Parts: sequence; C-alpha cells; structure tokens
Amino acid sequence: MGKSSKVNQTAVSDFLLLGLSEHPEEQPFLFSIFLCMYLVTMVGNLLIILAISSDPHLHTPMYFFLANLSLTDACFTSASIPKMLANIYTQSQTISYSGCLTQLYFLLMFGGLDNCLLAVMAYDRYVAICQPLHYSTAMRPQLCALMLGMCWVLTNCPALMHTLLLTRVAFCAQKAISYFYCDPSALLKLACSDTHINELMIITMGLMFLTVPLMLIVFSYVRISSAVFGISSPGGRWKAFSTCGSHLTVVLLFYGSLMGVYLLPPSSHSTEKESRAAVLYMVIIPMLNPFIYSLRNRDIKEALGKLFGSGKTFFLP
Repeated sequence: MGKSSKVNQTAVSDFLLLGLSEHPEEQPFLFSIFLCMYLVTMVGNLLIILAISSDPHLHTPMYFFLANLSLTDACFTSASIPKMLANIYTQSQTISYSGCLTQLYFLLMFGGLDNCLLAVMAYDRYVAICQPLHYSTAMRPQLCALMLGMCWVLTNCPALMHTLLLTRVAFCAQKAISYFYCDPSALLKLACSDTHINELMIITMGLMFLTVPLMLIVFSYVRISSAVFGISSPGGRWKAFSTCGSHLTVVLLFYGSLMGVYLLPPSSHSTEKESRAAVLYMVIIPMLNPFIYSLRNRDIKEALGKLFGSGKTFFLP
C-alpha cells in the first residue's frame, strides 16, 4: 500500500512549529532568553564586521573571511529566531507554507556557507603557517574574492534545488513539526508522496556541507600541527598555533553539535536532544563566535577601541 493512502492529502497552507516547550508557563522565560541571545548575536557580529571594515590593518585574508563568517552567523540566526520569538509573543505556532520553505532555504544556504567559510579559513591558516613565503600570492585579494564567491554558489545552488524539490511534495493533513524551525527531515516525515529524491538530496547536501569541509579542515590542521611541532622554539610553536586557536575552538563547537544530531545512531535520536543541539549550533555558537575571536585577539580589541573613539583596547586590564 502506497504512502499516499495512509492519510488524506490536503493542500497545506501552513505548518505548526511546536517549539522547544509546549508548557505555557515556560514561554515568557524562553522569549526573554532567546531575545537576549539574539540581540547579543546581532550586536556582537555587527561589531566584528564594523571593526574589520573600519581598520585598514585588518584588511587581510584572515579578517576578510572572519567578517564574512560574522555576517553569515548573523543571517543564519536571523533565519529562524525572529519567527520563533514572534510565535511565542503572539501565542501562535503557525508558519505559512511559503514562509516555511523560505526559512528552510536560508537555513540550508547560510548553514552550508558557515561550513565552507570554516574550511576556507582553515586553508588560510594552513598557507600562513606551512607556506608563509607564498602567502601573499596564494591568498591575494582576487583569489580570496573568488573563493568567497565559490562558497556562495556552492551553497546557494543545492539549497535552492532542495527547496524547489520540496514544492513537488504532497503533504498530509498532519502538519505539526516538533522543532522551532522548519527542519527538512521533519518536513519529509509529513509527506504523503514519494520522497526518495528529497532524501537523496539531504544525503548529498550532508556530504557537500559537512563531510567535505570537515575533511579539508582536518587535512589543514594535520599539516599545521606537523609544521608547528617542527619548530624548535617553544615560543615559536605557541605563536604559530595561537593564530589558529579561535578558529579551532569554533570548529570543534560547530561540528561537535552537528555530529550530535546527524551522526549518532538512529536509536539514540530524540526530538528533545536534536532540538538542544540545534539551539547550540544555530543560536549559541553564532552568539559566542564574536567573543571567541575577540577576547584573545589584540588586533580586534584595538580595532573595537578605535571604532568607539577611545583609542584603548577592549577586554584588557
């Protein structure tokens, strides 16, 4: 018996986002905490972008990609959290069909772009540490712009294709999504038509946006570690590796949370666990990134000080 026979098909006009909690008494707390985290995320990432763009000393490949990562993080969070806050404030759980697909597109695109930028930043550190004499040539501005453009194209096309494929799916009368955002796998569980192509697309996007960038990052850090441990001076080793510390911290947090959702055996999956992991990589990590990249970075601190006209560095005693 086909899948379409188990539930009557309807022309779905909206979906229900069940959110993180169904208890009304918890909604004010969730609204307050997520509003605060969203504002901190937006302000922090905006300050990183302004600091880098306003200081000529930071117009280097490393900070060029960091500014784009901050922009991507701000957009990634903005794709889901404002709708979640609006639903809590209005005591509604609905999201329109077109709104759900639009949100899904931007989540896929900016999530994939995050992965690509982390891989490109790892390559930048690899060239800077392992091939310093060729750095100015290998990371010239035209090549950096080309790599950024390729990241946008490589993430936009599959995200758009996956979203368009979903428009061909017929959904059942049951339309509740057990998340605070439109999750692609959750959407396919509501389908009444064949979804094999969509499931194949999810696997393909997972390989493109998770496995390939992670392999490039691991390869870069294996080569970086080999080069760093080949330096005879302990001070030289620390100086070389300290330039990677912030990026490595973000990579471990980001991929650790993603693996907690997608690489655990199905028997250990639960909606609650997946929702917590989604909050980590969609909200908390984008919020923490500006602090991770600025607290131990004197150049960023000085640029922030100049930005506010104090001439002093931030977060310094």
